[in-house]
Amino acid sequence: MAAAHLVSGDLVAFPTETVYGLGADACNSTAVARIYEVKGRPSDHPLIVHIATMDRMGDWAQEVPEYAIKLARDFWPGPMTLVLNRSELAGDFITGGQDTVGVRVPDHAVALGLLAAFEKVGGKGVAAPSANRFGHVSPTSAAAVVEEVGKYLTKEDLVLDGGPCHVGVESTIIDCTGPAPRILRPGAISELMINECTGLSCAEFKPQTTTGEEIRVSGSLENHYAPAAKVFLDYTPLPGQGFIADAKIETPEGVIRLAAPINEEEFARLLYAALRAADAQGLAEVVVAQPNGTGIAVAIRDRLARAANGR
Repeated sequence: MAAAHLVSGDLVAFPTETVYGLGADACNSTAVARIYEVKGRPSDHPLIVHIATMDRMGDWAQEVPEYAIKLARDFWPGPMTLVLNRSELAGDFITGGQDTVGVRVPDHAVALGLLAAFEKVGGKGVAAPSANRFGHVSPTSAAAVVEEVGKYLTKEDLVLDGGPCHVGVESTIIDCTGPAPRILRPGAISELMINECTGLSCAEFKPQTTTGEEIRVSGSLENHYAPAAKVFLDYTPLPGQGFIADAKIETPEGVIRLAAPINEEEFARLLYAALRAADAQGLAEVVVAQPNGTGIAVAIRDRLARAANGR
């Protein structure tokens, strides 16, 4: 039924392992325009095309390097987006007018079921950014999707409930247009994992500049992933403030504990729900004690740095 709605030009919000996406037929410019309208997203921000299997990568991309194929074999389905030279199928309304396109195979039974059903009825791929208003905290549950964008959806649009997302932060975005991979947005697929897979030295992640020469990708603005509450990083929380920190860190008296993850993976999984809980409780300020490690901790710190800049 959801695949039929996509064919009809409707929007379908669906779960992935990272966050919930707001999907439309990636070949339907009118349907894709509704994604931008519902999100309040600038039209020059590209979308990621979700495909059922890596075999469909050739529909959307050309001149795919061997190391990108290695990455796809090792990490798809999974929390990784490859930025490739676009094919004719990838229109400007998907790429933000760039010569590149982002593609990924998500690792979630509901998402893969939807993509397979859509492919059976002739679909080539589903364009889907996170299912939230632009700059806000990404949703990791169906209820959060409805809370964020429900009033902007029509009765023909659907929200598929696949439970809470098990990764919790958006996919690693890897530029595969050069001689070696380059991380444009950190995620669960780390620099070390990329290096070991490809045998190449991946360029270390650095936040993008605003020179206009960089490839534009989702979630790369300095202010993003932000709740209404002001986010402070690595301070001692005061009474009345929300607090997100490792379970080993005690909660000071009068502070509202929002999450106490036991490791970095759980930190990522709980982070966005905890930031949403701050807004639900009407908190004005949230303090986060950031994890110091490598791997997914890099992605957590990236999202928090942007959240601390507000909307």
